[in-house]
Amino acid sequence: MAFCTKCGKELEDGASVCPNCGAPVQPAAPSAPAMQLKTNRGLIKYIFLSLITFGIYGLVVMSAVSTDINTIASRYDGKKTMHYCLLFFLVSWLTLGIGVLVWNHRICARIGNELDRRGIDYSFGAGTFWGWEILGSLIVIGPFVYLHKLLKAMNLLSEHYNTNG
Repeated sequence: MAFCTKCGKELEDGASVCPNCGAPVQPAAPSAPAMQLKTNRGLIKYIFLSLITFGIYGLVVMSAVSTDINTIASRYDGKKTMHYCLLFFLVSWLTLGIGVLVWNHRICARIGNELDRRGIDYSFGAGTFWGWEILGSLIVIGPFVYLHKLLKAMNLLSEHYNTNG
């Protein structure tokens, strides 16, 4: 399957022009990207390895999420998500935690938009962050549900990117 480089809509095989926006279709590139993204993120693994590494594994995974969403979506939406380490070590302290809320809202919205653009049927977006991570904190299990949904959404996007580019 090919996608329009201008609007991101799926193109039929052999199409010379995008039926949605009219942009000329670029010659077919190799279907699989040169770099394969990880698709084995999981909640249990995240919690266990974060505990035994005193949180370092959690930083690594969230850094990979911020890097991977840039790899997957930047050519379509023109945005760039701040690296998680920069957020964690600098911005979060300077903004008294507000930067973390903004970063999570934006990355969740971006992941949700990319899921929709690629036609992946999975419900995720900024509302997931506010509902499960923030309000769900009142029932203790909410942040775990949010983290599971985030990791699953990134696994789905990475799988689609690895096969379709």
